[in-house]
Amino acid sequence: MSVLSSQEKRALVLGATGGIGGEVARQLRDTGWDVLALKRGLSTETEQRDGLTWLRGDAMERQDVLDAAKGCAVIVHAVNPPGYRHWAEQVVPMVDNTIAAAIAERATVVLPGTVYNYGPDAYRHIDEDAPQCPLTRKGRIRVQLEERLRDATRHGARTIVLRAGDFFGPRAGNSWFAQGLVQPGKPVRKVKQPGKPGVGHQWAYLPDVAQTMLALIERRDALEPFARFHMEGHWDADGLAMIEAIRRVTTRYGTDPKVSPFPWWLTKLAAPFVPTLREMQEMRYLWQQPVHMDGSRLEALLDGAPHTPLEVAVEATLRGLGCLPVSDGARLRSSASQNLT
Repeated sequence: MSVLSSQEKRALVLGATGGIGGEVARQLRDTGWDVLALKRGLSTETEQRDGLTWLRGDAMERQDVLDAAKGCAVIVHAVNPPGYRHWAEQVVPMVDNTIAAAIAERATVVLPGTVYNYGPDAYRHIDEDAPQCPLTRKGRIRVQLEERLRDATRHGARTIVLRAGDFFGPRAGNSWFAQGLVQPGKPVRKVKQPGKPGVGHQWAYLPDVAQTMLALIERRDALEPFARFHMEGHWDADGLAMIEAIRRVTTRYGTDPKVSPFPWWLTKLAAPFVPTLREMQEMRYLWQQPVHMDGSRLEALLDGAPHTPLEVAVEATLRGLGCLPVSDGARLRSSASQNLT
């Protein structure tokens, strides 16, 4: 791997206040990158905080993005409208602004991708070249983003797309783990099971996803102009591994949570009035049949992708959500248990 010059190690992260954007920004910072982050509502034009340079601006304003991206070799496009609102109106204009900046700077765009590109007709083990036939509005928008990014490579931009399963992690923000399986801020007394028993589901631990993105960024000059990869992450083959990992971790901290079915009937009733529930209902097919993205291409390139053991990742996630006690005794019990496994 070549050592990059300081000029080449400057990145703009759009969405740095979110889960994946924030994780990538911190990991870039920790590996010596000069990281710029765009944020609305700053009281000053720029602000130095947490080792990042925060710039006042809006991803919906093209000039703001063009100005922020000056001198950047990489633009991480991890921005989405908050609360699942206004996707149709905002998602495509935001990526078009990123594309304009990438063309101007001849930069590489890094896009956190999802399984939403694939509909229920997809094969159980999906490679990067599989047909994309999404049935959902959100899935169609994700496919459109990638098509626009592919077109931009004809004009000097480059793109890396890393598609992964449902995010979870200490600072994952809105996620199925936090909104569907457990209740943040409280000890776990109940774990909800969204999927049918025996149906697999794909998960991605946020720090692993960010570390994988960094590895791809460092190799960007050797990749195709439009490079797509699937991350295996944690494939829960029977739909029970994640739930059992949560139960094992919480049991070590003195709770014995029960498992109950996720109330899909309630989300269906409330979906017309609550945008988050509407989105959850729309993606229900991912819990009704296995949709498994094959990560072998990425594994071969990186000689093994980052992979935190499931229980370690679950414990960090539960602690970040405020679901575990923070006493020294609890930490000692957890550490002793991990050393015995």
